[in-house]
Amino acid sequence: MSSFRHLARNHDFTVLWLGQTISDLGSRVSTFVYPLLGYALTHSAVWAASVEAAYLLGLVGMLLPAGVLADRFDRRRIMRVSSALGVVLYASLVVAGALGALTIGHLLAVALVTGVAAGLFSPAEMSAIATVVEADDMPTAMSQQQARQHVAGLLGAPLGGLLFGLSRWVPFLFDAVSYAVAWVSLGRIRTDLTPAPGPAPRPLRDLSEGGRFTWSQPYLRVLLMWSPLVNLTMNALFFIAILRLVQAGTAPTAIAVVEVVGGICGVVGAAIAPWLIARLPTGRLTLTVAWTMLPLMLPMAFWNTPLVIAAALGVILLLNPAGNAGTSSYRMAITPPPLIGRVQSAMQFTSMMPMPLAPVLAGVLLGWLGGRDAILALVAITALVALIPTLSRSVRSVPRPSEWRSAEAAEPFPA
Repeated sequence: MSSFRHLARNHDFTVLWLGQTISDLGSRVSTFVYPLLGYALTHSAVWAASVEAAYLLGLVGMLLPAGVLADRFDRRRIMRVSSALGVVLYASLVVAGALGALTIGHLLAVALVTGVAAGLFSPAEMSAIATVVEADDMPTAMSQQQARQHVAGLLGAPLGGLLFGLSRWVPFLFDAVSYAVAWVSLGRIRTDLTPAPGPAPRPLRDLSEGGRFTWSQPYLRVLLMWSPLVNLTMNALFFIAILRLVQAGTAPTAIAVVEVVGGICGVVGAAIAPWLIARLPTGRLTLTVAWTMLPLMLPMAFWNTPLVIAAALGVILLLNPAGNAGTSSYRMAITPPPLIGRVQSAMQFTSMMPMPLAPVLAGVLLGWLGGRDAILALVAITALVALIPTLSRSVRSVPRPSEWRSAEAAEPFPA
């Protein structure tokens, strides 16, 4: 735990992390409520799903230009503009709700633009972390980022349901306040987050430069291919597991336990991630996480019970933060500081692109093959996906963080 204590003394990272933990919780509350409110306003499942789709569309669509902005302009100002947008947009829903004037069009517009704000924020935040956190502390910082996401996932849904039960607009009041807290905390960062002076901004050249660097590095190139496929298969697995429980008539409270166990294991996994990252070569850790999923998925195929599914998904999510934090930290270690925003946006854009397909893949496999064979098919697909990093020397050869500086593989990249 000494690594966490050392990072806690980093004032700028601490205020950034605390503010965004609160903001992430608010955002998870809102995204949980989106389909509930969409359905309440229209009585249409299509419109209900469209609200969250609008949020994802705005987020993914903004990522690539946001990477260019993060590498050219003051990251603190970008993050504060994003947070201020969240305050204004969710406050508009609060006012409309209090006046009884909420409409599906208003909700869709807010979901879309808050997604844009989230996409604007992410590369700037990663660039800011690279500026305020020392290289030796980066694995711990990335682990805390993982913990933040799992805490929001664990608490957001029940809190969103509770607040929605009070009134339709109360969850958005909570989110508006969370964005305001984040805006204030960002103002307390002391470090200058303005990028070093460079050539005059040229958006198309800047965007292509980030993409060319990402593709030129063997390690990053493998991640570009592997990350979206892992996201697709793991999210499809989660959907199939939940849908099978629903089909079996499992009580909603028992299904909720599966999500709670997953959230708790994710938080615990983030807590132990720095210990694992420091002791295992990052390449070996990545492959361990990739292949450990397979034996954990097999019991889910043959025993469709909340206990088995919670245990299997829990262990997967226990190891996942270490894998994510290790790869993220090494990616930042081999990326030149002027390109961190663009590389982050390229990686996040690529990894998120297939996520809307996950429920479609789950539904097709479940309807075509049935529950047991659908999961067995996903086991086979996951094994094929795991071969991508396994067959890559650029992944297998990544050492421990203590050896990264002497083993950085990034070659000089022409400006």
